[in-house]
Amino acid sequence: MFPSVLDRIDDEVTRRLVHASTSVAPLSYVFIAEMTWWHVQVFLSLALVGAFGLEIVRLYVGLEWWIFDRLTREYEQENLAAYFLGGVGLTLVAFLFPPAGADPVIASPFDPSPVAVPAMLMLTIGDPFSGLLGAGELRAVKQTWVLLATFGLTTLIASAFVGPIPAILGGAAATAADGAKPVIRGYVVDDNLTIAPSAAVAMFLTIEYLPALGL
Repeated sequence: MFPSVLDRIDDEVTRRLVHASTSVAPLSYVFIAEMTWWHVQVFLSLALVGAFGLEIVRLYVGLEWWIFDRLTREYEQENLAAYFLGGVGLTLVAFLFPPAGADPVIASPFDPSPVAVPAMLMLTIGDPFSGLLGAGELRAVKQTWVLLATFGLTTLIASAFVGPIPAILGGAAATAADGAKPVIRGYVVDDNLTIAPSAAVAMFLTIEYLPALGL
């Protein structure tokens, strides 16, 4: 029993480290001058297409790779995996909310906005952090102390890019998306899909329509 528990913990840590590694996309844009938003969008799009191909093969053809056994949970075995859904969320945010001065692949009605990078980081950093605190447990709603810690971290991340009120509301939206895993007709709506878009929309609406609060 004890070795099997250690194996599960090891798999969870590995899964979270892989998840956090996707921070390279938004952080490259922030810290590398040559990296444009066009590069971010193209990179995420290509990665998403590749992941979709892998998911089709895994689900309908059968792909017995040890990495899928290690990095996917039981409820993902017959559904789209969390890594793919996370890619969908990141790509949606990247295309809908390009930052000021960006050269987006396609125009967006919400351009420009400062919310994309913090929303992405809430997913790529905040979610692995929350998952490790929760020890990988699959709960309908996470424990209160885990939610509070997640809210603190995601709000702190957002505060580096937006004002305090948008950061707080964005952190709250990310925490709400991360904290609950609704099940619809037997399908678990994974938070990897909802965290980044929820946070981005919350921050965008605050900045756009409540300018006095967004200062």
